[in-house]
Amino acid sequence: MTMMIDEMPLVALAAIDGLVPEALRPRSRKIMIEGLELELDIGFHAAEIGVPQRLLITIEVWVTASAFASHDVVSDAWDYHVLRDAVTALAHARRFNLQETLAQAIYDLVAARQGVLALRVSTRKPDVYPDCEAAGVEIASFATVPTRG
Repeated sequence: MTMMIDEMPLVALAAIDGLVPEALRPRSRKIMIEGLELELDIGFHAAEIGVPQRLLITIEVWVTASAFASHDVVSDAWDYHVLRDAVTALAHARRFNLQETLAQAIYDLVAARQGVLALRVSTRKPDVYPDCEAAGVEIASFATVPTRG
């Protein structure tokens, strides 16, 4: 009888420890918050000032192996709730004219944490133009466009 991995008892899963081939070992570890929706007074156009609008924030954080929980122990993990609350508090702490400056402030907040190897923060206004899905910005610790040699 063949048993699928998700049907294996926890003891059987422990028996496969050490059997994962080197080629399949994790090369990166990413923690993310995707599409955090905030109502913010952001923008520099007259029609935007004083009128809160939806802003979607995505944060992707590549971390060291030691910063990524390897055991099912909460204290070893990044607390998404803390990260979400910190970003929300930062976004509401003052009025931003530009998505670029808010994205940079979020970037700096996350980049200062221990264990961060790479980081990408994007913000998007989904309701700014009726003929566009969104208008936004992205900031990353790595190049996302090819360079010419």
